[in-house]
Amino acid sequence: MQQLNHFVDGEYVDGTSGRFTEVFNPATGEAQLKIQLAGKDEVDAIVEKAAIAQQAWARVNPQRRARVFMKFGQLINENMDRLAEAISREHGKTLPDARGDVQRGLEVVEVCMGAPAMLKGEFTDNAGPDIDIYAMRQPLGVVAGITPFNFPAMIPLWKMSPAIAAGNAMILKPSERAPTCAFLLAELLHEAGLPKGVLQVVNGDKEAVDALLDNETIQAVGFVGSTPIAQYIYGRAATNGKRAQCFGGAKNHMVIMPDADIDKAADALLGAGFGAAGERCMAISVAVPVGKETADKLVEKLAPRIEALKVGPYTAGDDVDYGPVITAAAKDRIEGLIASGVEQGATLVTDGRDLKLQGYEGGFYVGPTMFDNVTPDMEIYKEEIFGPVLSQVRVETYEEALQLVMDNEYGNGTAIYTADGDTARDYASRVNVGMVGINFPIPVPLSYYSFGGWKKSAFGDLNQYGSDAFRFYTKTKTVTSRWYSGIKDGHELNFKALD
Repeated sequence: MQQLNHFVDGEYVDGTSGRFTEVFNPATGEAQLKIQLAGKDEVDAIVEKAAIAQQAWARVNPQRRARVFMKFGQLINENMDRLAEAISREHGKTLPDARGDVQRGLEVVEVCMGAPAMLKGEFTDNAGPDIDIYAMRQPLGVVAGITPFNFPAMIPLWKMSPAIAAGNAMILKPSERAPTCAFLLAELLHEAGLPKGVLQVVNGDKEAVDALLDNETIQAVGFVGSTPIAQYIYGRAATNGKRAQCFGGAKNHMVIMPDADIDKAADALLGAGFGAAGERCMAISVAVPVGKETADKLVEKLAPRIEALKVGPYTAGDDVDYGPVITAAAKDRIEGLIASGVEQGATLVTDGRDLKLQGYEGGFYVGPTMFDNVTPDMEIYKEEIFGPVLSQVRVETYEEALQLVMDNEYGNGTAIYTADGDTARDYASRVNVGMVGINFPIPVPLSYYSFGGWKKSAFGDLNQYGSDAFRFYTKTKTVTSRWYSGIKDGHELNFKALD
């Protein structure tokens, strides 16, 4: 079985911990790769190497750093299929979905090509008598990124690109479930001209994460994953005096008003709810139709569409709508939550349990599942299922729908489908959720804005990518300057009088 080692100082190196884990192909259930798991001593040594490299990288001017990202973007485009294949093989998502994963990360790389503009400071001439004040943005030093399995290209690119473009060194720890793409990206970034040691990629589990959180050289930590782990990392990082930007779980609702185009809403829910097997923090997992007639129509439109979805391995190409979930444990958990929905009284419209595909009996497949008549006290509503399961919660009024969303503990994304501008504007203004879509199912902002949720979906003051990322990965230094020339315009200055 092939083994994936750590990527340190621009080359692959053996680990020393003696601990390993296996990476599975979700389509078949077979182990396909063995990876080493770093221990504390390894992490500390890698961080020390990164700190040395960062000192020289910080002195490279922003325009030259940007040129590295120009080349990096070109190489990503040239290697799109190779990167997508690596993602699909370890995550299970279809190749078009995997290419989208890479593309959304590439868009952040493209923004980082404009790093010089993002890193400009401020200057005030003659703020006082012969006094100038200026502020400059400087890199933090060595930072860490801890990224999830569900977007093996996008999230690593969201983390490492602005951090490195801002002059930092980055220690990237990708998910041990789908690590290969992160290593391929590191290879491409070095091919683009990044100096050795500025980006180190290390495989690891909780031991490696804790080592990063406790290492005194690490100045900031970015994380994406579940809410309990986001809270843990945020708390431990803050205790150790680090900046932390931690994004957690979600329970995203789509409100469907009586005046909405039901066919368009149903089509939007199909992609937003079941794309990538629902393993997206921006997936719509709750449909909230307003009024009985709207709810009945939505079920009528959705049920045949859901039943027509095709599930299978990514190798089936365009014949597949989505693939398996990431692990056998994830499959068992999702099917357990479906069973709880039945037990607690929800109406099972389509049942995706016990899906078996000929020739892929060992794969981790869950068929598309929809519930109607779900209530907020049910486990399938309260839990982030992270699978191909859509719940419909019926409400009678717009205000009831809005309150349902606002009362939920998560606040990542939400959407509303309506033909009425006043309703849409009111919803966008009042809802306590970080990202809002109006007749748009997955409202992930473009890369020159920023991505971030509210409530228990995010911990930290700044969002991912865009200008917020450059603020997060830099610190401001303000200089107040006065030069004593002694004579100005032929007259000796009395500086004491000016003070």
